Amino acid sequence: MKPSAKKTLKTVFPLLLGAFLIWLSLSKFTQEELTEIKHSFYNANYWWIGLSLFLGFLSHVCRAYRWKFMLKPLGYNPKFHNNAMAVFVAYLVNLGIPRAGEFTRAATINQYENVPFEKAFGTIVAERLADMVVYLLLIVLAFFAQYELIKELIIDRIPPNPILLGVVGLILLGVAYVLFNAIKKSTKPLFVKIRTFVIGLVEGIQTLFTMEKKWTYIFYTFLIWALYVLMLYVVIYAFPETSHLGLDAILICFIMGTFSFATTNGGIGAYPYVMQQALLLYAIPETIGASFGWIAWTSQTVLVIVLGGLSFLFLPILNKNKY
Repeated sequence: MKPSAKKTLKTVFPLLLGAFLIWLSLSKFTQEELTEIKHSFYNANYWWIGLSLFLGFLSHVCRAYRWKFMLKPLGYNPKFHNNAMAVFVAYLVNLGIPRAGEFTRAATINQYENVPFEKAFGTIVAERLADMVVYLLLIVLAFFAQYELIKELIIDRIPPNPILLGVVGLILLGVAYVLFNAIKKSTKPLFVKIRTFVIGLVEGIQTLFTMEKKWTYIFYTFLIWALYVLMLYVVIYAFPETSHLGLDAILICFIMGTFSFATTNGGIGAYPYVMQQALLLYAIPETIGASFGWIAWTSQTVLVIVLGGLSFLFLPILNKNKY
């Protein structure tokens, strides 16, 4: 496949998948149920949606502020508003082209603050590693908080055969051992790329623990993810049918919803559908789940579009001395 065709497919396929998931989530509803969804939209308490937007905005600002702790040891101290607008632009670009936002963010800070692209991008990769660690901790927390539910859905469905489980475990260990040795010793381009990537991950993790003010950086990392969870949590109070849900239930919804962003551009179609399915686990009607998912997704997407659009406008204005 030609590189241009491959690039186009990477952009178009998530959009098509998102369109399919929108159709899938709405096609099952009758006209009466669609009317009920519209009614839920109109009667939602938008004060809580406003609070969710504020928490979302605060999380983006904290991400921009946290970035300076990675850039300063490299000898760069960019203006905060440029950091923030680079982050806003990155989120906006990710809506159109998955994962392109990170490159755009590094390119933006390079253009307006003269931070070398490769160094800026390296700090972004390192911060994603920190985010991944916190996300994994949230998954572990959700597992213990909702153990009975997860046990019922997954664990109880695993065949209780210790011999079978042992054989499967040994096979997986064997495959892992073969892959590890292949990646470690092979000179094939694919394995070299994987090896280089893993080495980069390790180096990135090491910088997180050797950087100046690392505890402040870690604090902001946890704060960002706490804000992510809270901006979804407060949306439950926008609907009477979901207001009884606890933080443990929302944690499950949050984790499932986060996965959806890896499948389509900005979670379009996927996020509302996943929210709808997640809330079914707690006996929330599909119509309410659909309304919840669409309002939660739409509000944050509009925030990203507004902040990103304004950043594109004001970056050259506030940095006119660069021209």
